[in-house]
Amino acid sequence: MSTDTVPSYYERHVFFCLNQRPAGESCCANHQAEAAFERCKSLVKAAGLAGPGKVRVNRAGCLDRCAGGPVAVVYPEAVWYSYVDVSDIDEIVESHLKKGQVVERLLTPPHLGR
Repeated sequence: MSTDTVPSYYERHVFFCLNQRPAGESCCANHQAEAAFERCKSLVKAAGLAGPGKVRVNRAGCLDRCAGGPVAVVYPEAVWYSYVDVSDIDEIVESHLKKGQVVERLLTPPHLGR
């Protein structure tokens, strides 16, 4: 069976890199990624967007995009975001998760990896 015909359990799945690297190496955890994750989860829940058939916000280990960090990715669209603060998270929730509109200014440049 093709995955195109199988409905997804969640409409959108958001993963926040919360990885902490040793010895001061650059990582998302050093850029308030935990606070951004908590903010997103809280906003999604408050908006009634959480749950099966809707949105799931998850913690992730290293997503290997450290140079663009902190990062989050929204599936199934595979849209990668680099954010600076909670106002960026507010915009992602309002625009992408509520309205389906990608926040272009927060897109992680495609060439940035680790």
